[in-house]
Amino acid sequence: MRDTTQDTVHIDGHSLDLSKLARVARDGARVELSPQAETRVAASRAVVDRCVAESIVRYGITTGFGKFCDVVISTEENATLQKNLIMSHACGVGDPLPTEVVRAMVLLRANALAVGYSGIRPSTLNALIALLNAGVVPLVPEKGSLGASGDLAPLSHMALVLCGMGEAFYHGVRMTGAQALAAAGLSPVELSAKEGLALINGTQVMTAVGALAVHDAERLVRSADLIAALTAQALRGIVDAYDPRVHELRRQPGQIASARFLRETLAGSQMITHQGELRVQDAYGLRCVPQIHGASRDAIGYVAGVVGRELNAVTDNPLILPADLSAGFPTAIGEGLGADIISGGNFHGQPVALAMDFLGIALAELANISERRTERLVNPALSNGLPAFLTRSGGLNSGFMIAQYAAAALVSENKVLAHPASVDSIPSSANQEDHVSMGTIAARKARSILGNAEAVLGIELLAACQAVDLRAEELKARPEELLSPATLAAYRALRAAVPGWAEDRVMYPDLDAARDLVAGGSILAAAEAALAQGGCK
Repeated sequence: MRDTTQDTVHIDGHSLDLSKLARVARDGARVELSPQAETRVAASRAVVDRCVAESIVRYGITTGFGKFCDVVISTEENATLQKNLIMSHACGVGDPLPTEVVRAMVLLRANALAVGYSGIRPSTLNALIALLNAGVVPLVPEKGSLGASGDLAPLSHMALVLCGMGEAFYHGVRMTGAQALAAAGLSPVELSAKEGLALINGTQVMTAVGALAVHDAERLVRSADLIAALTAQALRGIVDAYDPRVHELRRQPGQIASARFLRETLAGSQMITHQGELRVQDAYGLRCVPQIHGASRDAIGYVAGVVGRELNAVTDNPLILPADLSAGFPTAIGEGLGADIISGGNFHGQPVALAMDFLGIALAELANISERRTERLVNPALSNGLPAFLTRSGGLNSGFMIAQYAAAALVSENKVLAHPASVDSIPSSANQEDHVSMGTIAARKARSILGNAEAVLGIELLAACQAVDLRAEELKARPEELLSPATLAAYRALRAAVPGWAEDRVMYPDLDAARDLVAGGSILAAAEAALAQGGCK
């Protein structure tokens, strides 16, 4: 995580987006609560304080939780109730979630509370933000959420650390939550009425995982177009299939955008062909790139919309709503509570669950067609004259034989992972929670598919650049004389990290390097910079 301590993201419950989230989660940007948000939070809290002071029975404020909603809790016992809630709900299992996901989760929970309908104290919200800014990363096990009453189990692990319990990482070292707070100069929080529920009842874990995945997916789908353009040149592909008139007739925006990007990326290439020049038409893996990648583009765009709305959503329960929502809370509560306390179901993760399953399918398809293009590059029956497995001395050398094998394994794994989680449900809490979303499972699967897709596209990138080298030898030219300016920039970025193959060598470091270049966006950035400069070689 790079040092961006001068970079600050202000949260107000309304304006968080994927870019800001990534800056906090990955780049260490600081977070500050807007004054307007703090005012709203304080007004909402005044309603909770009055309920407690006057023993007004309201779910989650002066009662137990879930099936125990009918058990009234005394004022004296309320602090114990909040602590017990966090301790008993911290039931996560499995490996810790990555640091970037936990940071995103903490940010999202703070932003949801900043909307001002959750009844938390401003001091507790600011303590949560301080945890983030101090670099304390709660240890949050990745499994254990049903995604229905929010992400109760994983968010409880976050709240444990805020209260000086549980475990955390500080400067990369695993320690107790109390030790992490002390090392960062922070004090544990003693939760008051409603605060335990406000901290853990929401969709912030599934949304954190999903938001980072869709942020990367938006870049990956463009990288897939770029890598396909390199493959198309190595295979002497037919550019006519990307004619804008064809795609305008289909009216699908993702397809139109993908075809446009391919045309721009291939402009100036000496390796592409036209109908009838070498053959009449290409196989679908080249000819239908806009249709297939474009469908994934549209799916990712839909998911980005769902996640973008969820970033600023209020997803806990109960909600403390001004009687006149447009006017906001009164400065003084006066007669009555001045607010409606409504027990609803915004914590249910179904919108995110469906979107994450869709994202996983869309990314799996990018990997699926990529592996088929790699197969065309390495298979002498399909490669239009390239040496078998892209090696000059086949038999003595295996070349890219097992690289394609690895891509096929990842694609097969993706097919298993792409089975939707959201179609499953299992009742919990004595059937009070009789339908659950499995949204966090869906998000985690989408993240895994994303990682596999990045690796598969990295393998295609390596194979395509090797094929370009071999095709250039065949044509007695240099890649610089044959490739389009945009794809030449991508080729050079790859070759700066991974040299070409004259004979076999240990291959996995090259696969890792190519995957990192794809995942980090370096290949795409190089090509887009060339396009922005007018495509000059």
